[in-house]
Amino acid sequence: MNWFALLITCIFIMFCILLVQNLEQILRDPTARTKKYTVFQENTSGFRAVSFTLRTRDLLSTVLDILNSCSLSTEHVQSLNVNSQSRKEAKTVLNRPIKWDKTYYSFTGFKDPEEELEQAQRVETTLISWLDDNEAGAVKKLKKSLPLRKELERLKFELSHHLQLSDIRLLFLQVAYDMNSFSVGSSLLLLSKKCYSMWQRSWGIAHRCSQLHSLGRLVQQRPEVLKNVKGRTLIFTDRSGMSAAGHIMLGTMDVHHHWTKIFERLPNYYKLQKRMLFLEDRISQLLGGIQVIYIEELQPLLTLEEYYDTLDCFYSKLLDSRLPFHPRSLRGLQMILESDRYAPSLHELGHFTIPTACDPATLQWFIIAKAQEARQNLKRKEEMMITEKELINTSTEKFSLDRLYKEPSVSSVQMIDCCKRLLEESLPYLQGMHLCISHFYSVLQDGDLCIPWNWKS
Repeated sequence: MNWFALLITCIFIMFCILLVQNLEQILRDPTARTKKYTVFQENTSGFRAVSFTLRTRDLLSTVLDILNSCSLSTEHVQSLNVNSQSRKEAKTVLNRPIKWDKTYYSFTGFKDPEEELEQAQRVETTLISWLDDNEAGAVKKLKKSLPLRKELERLKFELSHHLQLSDIRLLFLQVAYDMNSFSVGSSLLLLSKKCYSMWQRSWGIAHRCSQLHSLGRLVQQRPEVLKNVKGRTLIFTDRSGMSAAGHIMLGTMDVHHHWTKIFERLPNYYKLQKRMLFLEDRISQLLGGIQVIYIEELQPLLTLEEYYDTLDCFYSKLLDSRLPFHPRSLRGLQMILESDRYAPSLHELGHFTIPTACDPATLQWFIIAKAQEARQNLKRKEEMMITEKELINTSTEKFSLDRLYKEPSVSSVQMIDCCKRLLEESLPYLQGMHLCISHFYSVLQDGDLCIPWNWKS
């Protein structure tokens, strides 16, 4: 039975890939966009037919229609940004082969698709209406997950205590993709793969427990390989190795053999980490004492080797330029390095974001010109962190929440604004719930409620 289910799943995935590969041609063909297409989706009793009609050339709308037809989650896709011009065109022109006059629909009684589309666009989701519709389902999922949540905390405590770890983290939702570069005529297959990655990483508590159980078995079978983990933070994520922040990463798709190799290499990783810290210190000296930092919440998840290479490349460039910064003139300031940017910037939290390919003269001018503003932002950051913590505690207490937290992509400014507005509302729906401040509405598979920070009342 398991083999049959696996075979059916593979066939369905292959069909979806073929469909996406041919979607570009379908969207370009004005006569094909009103045709009905049928796919077959697996259920417990076999296949069921799923029909959908392609009505627009807009990429996002087309993908959402297909996903909705197949009963797949669209929440992550809806939170992405798309090209504003293509969306405007999609709203104003349906590009149907025949555009009937309004009297046709009045006479025949048929529904006008343009009018329906306009009505749907005018309807805006509000926090109260969304909670009304989703509270019951969330409560049901939350109650079902409670035993697993207790099991997860027990496993984390026992393993942390036994291995003397600083912390154990399970990172599965730290993913964001930018759709601004996508168009109807390109990268459709890539889009489908990225969307799939989002669902694949949305592991629930059951999967997290299984990861900790797996680590527990390794501890019992090979206790000698874990002798070097004392005081470290261990994270479960997509990759195995050591992160730029110095955390031990265990890939969730890897087997014990791969994990064992990582633990055996820890002494070498610790040596490389010392060299990395030395590089950061040398860069700081060349740039007037500014501190080089790595911020997990804001930067891509890099391995220690990747981050070291980035630092080494930047350091070599600084050595060649010999910028005339006065020693310790920039002490107290902070900067991060990013390889995918081309111009330096100052973050609202006070740190500089410096591209590794930045021209040295431009770098010097920008840092000196923005130094005072950066110091003000850093001071404001400390105040915001205190305010944010107080508002989270106050909101948790007022609504009797079991937990209130935010996604890393939600800034302190956004979180503060969201909590202030929440405190003005009466929301009995939230009692005992887990509330996540995000960029979209969603009920996670274990009952956590996600709401956008800029929700509408």
